Amino acid sequence: MLAHLRFPVERSRGRTWPEPDHPYRNAFQRDRDRVVHSRAFRRLEAKTQVFTPGLSDHFRNRLTHTIEVAQIARTMASALGLDEDLTEALALAHDIGHPPFAHAGEEELNRQMAPFGEGFDHNVHALRIVESFEQPYARFPGLNLSFEVREGMVKHSHDFAAGERPELDAYLPGLRPPLEAQLIDLADEIAYNTADLDDAFSAGLLAAGDVAACVPQYREIYQAVEAQFPAATARQRFHEALRQLIDRLVSGLLEGTVRRARETGAGDAEEVRAAPYRLAAFTPEAAETSRDLKRFLHRTVYASSALGEDRHRSMARIGELFHFFLEHSDRLPQPYREQAAAEPAHRVVCDYIAGMTDAFFHRTYEQTVGLAATGLIAGR
Repeated sequence: MLAHLRFPVERSRGRTWPEPDHPYRNAFQRDRDRVVHSRAFRRLEAKTQVFTPGLSDHFRNRLTHTIEVAQIARTMASALGLDEDLTEALALAHDIGHPPFAHAGEEELNRQMAPFGEGFDHNVHALRIVESFEQPYARFPGLNLSFEVREGMVKHSHDFAAGERPELDAYLPGLRPPLEAQLIDLADEIAYNTADLDDAFSAGLLAAGDVAACVPQYREIYQAVEAQFPAATARQRFHEALRQLIDRLVSGLLEGTVRRARETGAGDAEEVRAAPYRLAAFTPEAAETSRDLKRFLHRTVYASSALGEDRHRSMARIGELFHFFLEHSDRLPQPYREQAAAEPAHRVVCDYIAGMTDAFFHRTYEQTVGLAATGLIAGR
């Protein structure tokens, strides 16, 4: 549909450190593979998406969520005629900067950084991971990803003007990212809205009728499913309706993107960059459904008492561990102690905690703050 807006891999702005071409993998395919083989990507398996694994073995984690985003995004790229490899690389990298404990972890790290005049943004942290923290290569630091992948990572959720984020001024401020990158944010939205419904249903926090009462498009779908499959179980009907809801949202995103692209008259990938707004967009109906889902999930799931206790405990512990390491930098692992000699301690502590999995955080907390509380090591 929009093959003329496909970003041509041969026009990539390249890598920070030039490398010879690979004989049978293009630049974006190599980027995808480097992300998949990174330690940060593997750690996603042990990072919470919304529900902690103690309640069930079937809930999404950051890794399974990432795979679902990649599946949706690549399907859309294929349908639109865009570059599937660039799209997949961006989808697989989009969450590698997330700290432990889902958005609660990000919120608390951002709060801890505020007194220092800084903040925490998982997209910017993801860039730090691929540019510096991953060190698998002898010839250069980081993963040396293509410019377009790095740009898409920092522009995942929004664009920025020149000077708005000085540390990102190398990534074409004031311009839109390629259309492949624009798809990722909305594919992410489809994936987490529908997956959180599924996991909340499994956790017993909601029933299909609750969703139908608040989301008109879901109600229309569910009523049709009930009529078509009267003998099916409640779980089967719920999942049949959820599958159709995903299809409606993806189709709405495809249609809305084609419509907006035609409205702007963009003729190629460079004109996508110069457009006054992003071209990836839902149709009005799909956008309203997505908003309805978000409102419903915030009220019914994210703010529920079932999740609230874990959320508050996790945030409190992140704050405690942050201050422990600020006051006891000698307790940091050797690489971070070396980093603290060249960078502010609060930045180093933030980076260290952000890279932890949930389980590693708990172990570290018990071996530091927990022991300090018992007087076995010098405490605060």
